[in-house]
Amino acid sequence: MGLSNVVVSGRTGRLERIWTAVCDSPVTFSSVAKVRPGIAFRRVEGTTTVHLRGVETRATTLSSPQGAEYFGAELRLGAYLPDFPPARLANLQDALLPILPDGRIRLGGREWEMPTPENLDVFIERLERAGLLVFDPRVEGHLHAEAGAERTAQSRFVKAVGLSRRKLRVIAGPTRRYAGCARERRSRTSCPTWASTTSRT
Repeated sequence: MGLSNVVVSGRTGRLERIWTAVCDSPVTFSSVAKVRPGIAFRRVEGTTTVHLRGVETRATTLSSPQGAEYFGAELRLGAYLPDFPPARLANLQDALLPILPDGRIRLGGREWEMPTPENLDVFIERLERAGLLVFDPRVEGHLHAEAGAERTAQSRFVKAVGLSRRKLRVIAGPTRRYAGCARERRSRTSCPTWASTTSRT
C-alpha cells in the first residue's frame, strides 16, 4: 500500500485539520502544492523529528521509508510562529525543532512535552497562550479581497503567509480542485509532504 493516512479531526481553533500516516513499504510519490503551513512529527527506526513547514508553491517528488510513522496538523491561514518566519519555511525548507534526551521539545526557551495526535490541538493552544504562535484573522479575508488592497494589508499577508496574495491565489485554485476530487478517498495532499527529509535548524 505504501503511504496511507487518516484525517483525525477537522478545523478547530487555529488548526485546519490533524492527520496521521503510516508507511508499510518504501514509496516515492508526487506531493501537490499546498497553501497552509503546518507542524509534523516523524518517527523512523525509533527516532522522532519535529518539523515546521511552510507553503509549497509547486509539486515535488518525495519518498518515505518503510516503517515510518507521521502525525501533524495543518495550521489555518494566518497562523504562524514568529520565531520561524513563514517565508523561510516555504518549499520544504523545514525548521527542525530540538528534541531533548527525555523526549521533550525545546521551543521558545522552554521545554514542551511531546504531543500525540489526540492532544496536538492542546499543544497548539498552549503555544498560542505562550506567545509562540500567533494568528492574524485578517489574512483569510484578505486572500479573497478585491485587487488593490492597501499596502499595509499586503505586508501583513506576506508576513503571516510567506507569499504574496497573488501568488497564493494561483496555488489555491488547483489545490482546491484537487481536494474536491480526493474528498471521497484518502487524501494525499497533507501528510505525504512530510516524508521529505529536507530540513534546517
